[in-house]
Amino acid sequence: MSEPRRTGSGPGRVLVVVYGVFALAATARAAVQIASKFGEAPVAYLLSAFSALVYVVATVALARSARRLAWIACGIELAGVLIVGTFSLLDRAAFPDETVWSVFGMGYGFVPLVLPVLGLLWLRRTRQV
Repeated sequence: MSEPRRTGSGPGRVLVVVYGVFALAATARAAVQIASKFGEAPVAYLLSAFSALVYVVATVALARSARRLAWIACGIELAGVLIVGTFSLLDRAAFPDETVWSVFGMGYGFVPLVLPVLGLLWLRRTRQV
């Protein structure tokens, strides 16, 4: 069996950079939301912080080829964007302010919906053959 390709090399570098940008954006957004207006929408702001953590973990895992952790992070991210996206459409009152994952990431051009799919596909493509 051959050794798996490094997840942070080749086209994976672009994926790591995009994840890094989203990690920074989600972290900054959550920090501002929690620091300035936590009482207005605590669930939404805690979800923003959770998504930031997931993006940070996915970035590091993909950059370091920590495959199992990357699979878990990308899977949690995909589940999160699908669950939060669905609930943010069905019960708008539960989300008085947006998170990164609200309406499937519409505020970010749906990149939060596409990114974990690309991450999972890249992990599959670079697995052992």
